[in-house]
Amino acid sequence: MAGHSQFKNIMHRKGKQDAVRSKMFGKLAREITVAAKLGLPDPAMNPRLRMAILAARAENMPKDNIERAIKKAAGGDAESYEEVRYEGRGPGGVMLIVEALTDNRNRTGAAVRSYFTKAGGELGATGSATFMFDRVGEITYPANIGDADRVMEAAIEAGADDVASDENGHTILCAFSDLSDVSKALEASLGAPASAKAIWKPQNTVELDEEKAQSIMKLIDNLDNDDDVQNVFSNFDVSEEVMAKLTA
Repeated sequence: MAGHSQFKNIMHRKGKQDAVRSKMFGKLAREITVAAKLGLPDPAMNPRLRMAILAARAENMPKDNIERAIKKAAGGDAESYEEVRYEGRGPGGVMLIVEALTDNRNRTGAAVRSYFTKAGGELGATGSATFMFDRVGEITYPANIGDADRVMEAAIEAGADDVASDENGHTILCAFSDLSDVSKALEASLGAPASAKAIWKPQNTVELDEEKAQSIMKLIDNLDNDDDVQNVFSNFDVSEEVMAKLTA
C-alpha cells in the first residue's frame, strides 16, 4: 500500500477542512446504508455493516449519523445504489482502482473518465489494473496500543498474514475472506481498531518524481472529491526526498 497510504499521509498532514470531513461523512453514511440494506441492520450479524461502522468511528463520525444511516435502510426509503469498479492508468504509468457507489452509472462513469483524461491518463477495461493488486483485509491500530511484539503475537493468534509496525502505528493484513473474523479476534485482544477494511494492495509499486507525483495526487484528489467515489487505490510510490518536498 505504499503509494496509496503515502498519499493519504500527505493529505492528513495538510489537515482536513470541514467541507472535506462533511463529504467523507456522506460517503461513510452511504456505505452504512447500503450495507444495512443488503443484509441485516445488526452489525453483529452483518460483517459488511460492522466494517462500515468501524470505518465511520475511525473518522469520528457522530453516533447519530451512523444510526440515521442504518435506519434509512431499515425504513426502505434508501436510494438504490450500484457498486461499480473502474480501472485505469494515470500519469507515470501508475495504475488505479476506483470503487464507487452510484445511483446513476452513466453520470459516474463520465465523471471518472473525465478525471483520468484531464490528468493525461485513461480508463481501461475491467481487469486491466486488478491483476497487479491483491484483494486483502487491512486492520490498523495506533502506535500506543502496544509494542510490535504484542501486536505481532495478537495478529498471529487472530490468523492474520502480515504485520508492519512503525512510529505511526500498526498495520495488519489478512485474507479478504477472513477480515471479519480476524478483526473480531483482534478486537478481543487489543481493543477496537482504528480501521478495518478491504483494500487493493499493489504487488509492486511505481516510483515517481515530484512532478509526476503531484499529477497523480491531483488525480486521486479529484476522484476522492467525487460524491460517488468511495475508495481509490494506486501503486505509486515516492522517495523520501520527494516526500519531503511534497509535505513541505
